[in-house]
Amino acid sequence: MPDTLQQERPAYHYAVIDRAIRLIDAGGPGLTLDDLAGQMGMSPAHFQRVFSQWVGVSPKRYQQYLTLDHARRLLAERFTVLDASLATGLSGSGRLHDLFLRWEAMSPGDYARAGAGLTIRWGYFASPFGETLVMATDRGICGMGFTEEMGRAAAMADLCGRWPKAVFVEDAGAVAPLVEDAFGGGAAALHMIGAPFQIKVWEALLRVPSGHVTSYSQIAGAIGHPTAVRAVGTAVGRNPVSWLIPCHRALRKSGGLGGYHWGLPVKRAMLAWEAARADVTEG
Repeated sequence: MPDTLQQERPAYHYAVIDRAIRLIDAGGPGLTLDDLAGQMGMSPAHFQRVFSQWVGVSPKRYQQYLTLDHARRLLAERFTVLDASLATGLSGSGRLHDLFLRWEAMSPGDYARAGAGLTIRWGYFASPFGETLVMATDRGICGMGFTEEMGRAAAMADLCGRWPKAVFVEDAGAVAPLVEDAFGGGAAALHMIGAPFQIKVWEALLRVPSGHVTSYSQIAGAIGHPTAVRAVGTAVGRNPVSWLIPCHRALRKSGGLGGYHWGLPVKRAMLAWEAARADVTEG
């Protein structure tokens, strides 16, 4: 199969899922396979095939994961209690949320210099959750954002703003191997920028397994600041490497989705994708 088609397929699949989310929100989970396929201009067989390739379950089963009360079910059935002893220090390595990551936090001095003297390469790539802007230093991925909801310009300004004194060079070829590792389960290297409090929050997120969720208050307790729930929410939203550091797995204690920096439809799709795959694996 041509390489270009291989690269386009994840974005195409996500576009179908995104449209399905919006249709289900408008029409409810009672929509039939024929209804959904017809509204998207696809045959039922093609629609079902795309869904199955993307997530591994049928559209009817997947609709259950996209309903608004799915987050409450996740909290009831797959809530992860974080151990504060696992969220200490500023860097770590090992098998994290079913993905090999090697990550390094910047020193306080590097953080204060805001990227001065640093070259950051970037490019746009297809992903299972739509177009992704990925940035990397020579040490690893330092930024990942999704453009489907906010657009390219806003995503670029957001990630560049985290390293205001760095030099940015468009070089998708240099970043592509890191992106392949990131979405293919390889050894993805990360180079993080953040204040110590933020990095502790991000480290706690890495302890939440794929297909599971936790709450902002659990994260606050895990990092030794049980009353700092609002500050934890802010730090979750400032995560510079979405998906790899799974901020989408943090929910409100009430079962609400909470916010998501790159758009709630993307967060819902990520949670549904992970939960469905976890069910397939466990089944």
